[in-house]
Amino acid sequence: MKKYIPLFLMLFIAASSVAIAQTDNISPQRKQAIDSLALEKVKDLSKYISIIGSKQTQFSEANRVMDRAEELFAPEAEMGVSSLSSKEIAYYKVRRYFERLMALNYDQVNISWYDIHYISDLERQPDGRYVGVITVYQRFEGTSRESGLNYKDTTKKDITIYVEKKQTQVAGRTIDFWDVMLGDIRVTETSA
Repeated sequence: MKKYIPLFLMLFIAASSVAIAQTDNISPQRKQAIDSLALEKVKDLSKYISIIGSKQTQFSEANRVMDRAEELFAPEAEMGVSSLSSKEIAYYKVRRYFERLMALNYDQVNISWYDIHYISDLERQPDGRYVGVITVYQRFEGTSRESGLNYKDTTKKDITIYVEKKQTQVAGRTIDFWDVMLGDIRVTETSA
């Protein structure tokens, strides 16, 4: 009988682990809500980038928008930058990317994102988080009146999405919720 106790203990632990893992599974309805939230955050980022990059945006407003945009990202996330004149892709921490965008040497900058969609479904990771990828196309146009410089490109970017269960206190009760954070934004192709 004593030699069966460790076996029962291992089975109990395994069954408990499976039960805990199953409680964190995302229902189809919850997944649809999470997908909508992820796409909404990507659209918000698109608006923020447009505002930060615009030369009509006041410095104080651009800084406020940078703060809001940073809140969308997981810590240590990086954003890729490419151009038609180089095959190199440079990656910058999110805040540094925004600062560089704001400092671009153009009189007018227009940035728009389109064709935003999931390219990979959410997959559960060993740490309990879910990870997916959203693809966007970014159209960049920069014009300088003095030098006559006119630059345009279209960049395909893959945005890593992290979904994890978090907790908050509401009226003295602990409430579980799923949160979406943006991760690295990788450049996959740049064209004219």
